[in-house]
Amino acid sequence: MTGMGAISPLGLTVSEMWDGLCKGQSGIDYISSFDTEGFGACIAGEVKGFIAEDHMDRKKSRRMDRFAQFAVGAAKEAMDQANLNLASVDPWKLGVVIGSGIGGIQTLSKQMEVLRDKGPRRVTPFLVPMMLGDMASAQVSMMAGALGRNFCPVSSCSSGADAIGIGWEMIRRGEADVVIAGGSEAAICSIAIAGFDSARALSRNNHPPQKASRPFDLHRDGFVMGEGAGIVILESADVVIKRNSVPIVELLGYGATSDAHHLTEPSPDARSATEAIKKVLSKSKLRPTDVDYINAHGTSTALNDRQETLAIKKAFGDFAGKVPVSSTKSMTGHMLGAGGAIEAIVIAKAISENIIPPTINLDNPDPDCDLDYVPNKSRPCNVNVAMSNSFGFGGHNSVLVMGEPTNRP
Repeated sequence: MTGMGAISPLGLTVSEMWDGLCKGQSGIDYISSFDTEGFGACIAGEVKGFIAEDHMDRKKSRRMDRFAQFAVGAAKEAMDQANLNLASVDPWKLGVVIGSGIGGIQTLSKQMEVLRDKGPRRVTPFLVPMMLGDMASAQVSMMAGALGRNFCPVSSCSSGADAIGIGWEMIRRGEADVVIAGGSEAAICSIAIAGFDSARALSRNNHPPQKASRPFDLHRDGFVMGEGAGIVILESADVVIKRNSVPIVELLGYGATSDAHHLTEPSPDARSATEAIKKVLSKSKLRPTDVDYINAHGTSTALNDRQETLAIKKAFGDFAGKVPVSSTKSMTGHMLGAGGAIEAIVIAKAISENIIPPTINLDNPDPDCDLDYVPNKSRPCNVNVAMSNSFGFGGHNSVLVMGEPTNRP
């Protein structure tokens, strides 16, 4: 991994986000983008201060949903860090894989209102190309001039992690030399909040908003929705040497399984999540004792946090209580399809900076969640290998492992 870009509720760059995470700051507040009167949940991790025209041509930006705008902005930051341009790579071997769980739901929601209030002739002709989930990947591909494989994995909350894992596999197969990979989401709109709230998935601890996302806490009552994008640049070892790139971390492994159990609830025995963790350790030729930090999926829902704790215990055995685990969703909220990509960036920063960000709002630990969750304050720690878990609606379990880079120019 040679470049990273992030747009999040904690800032518009990786450095801003990382600074907020290390300080234990919350990016969650009352929703400002629509009137929440009558909603049970009226808080979210909104991206503040994002101006699309800062990242792209104004005309192009008006033909993109917010989630695609986020992806382009984050991709540009990642490409700048990696010094990635068409002069330095074969464009036919440059791929783009950017996941999204929901895609352009803001555009669809607004155009449904246009249809209702003004009739079908007033619906924008750009509705379909703005709402499709693959448009973040498509727009980044056009921006970068990437002529290789370009698509969008849709696996709910695992989408961003799966995109990075698939990009890694493409490079290992020789299908690509370089992949721009990650996830993007912008689903903070009335219909999405109403839908998740109706399913009782969202926290209703609205006051104060900053305390609502409380993974592994006894009084957690649901997740808080976030938005944003996380994009990384993946390069083969040969291209790293050829381009004289500076690796940030090495992606060591990717494992994925399915619960085959329920639309929204994790499997009660956590066996599939456990197997995903075991698969990635096996692929990476690592033992549990080699892992220095786990960034948990940690959504702040009753079932996920308990079952993820169980999965870590089953996969790590006696070492489970010794490895630090934290959920940065306590600060960013749950960024859905972008979450796994943002959290991949988090573990990359933990390795490069030797700091583990905390799980904030962990004031009353759930007795069933009894691991070391790095409560409330970041922790200096020598991090050579780190893992990120992403578990999504539909039973998707995706795990990434990264380590200190071994291939330096």
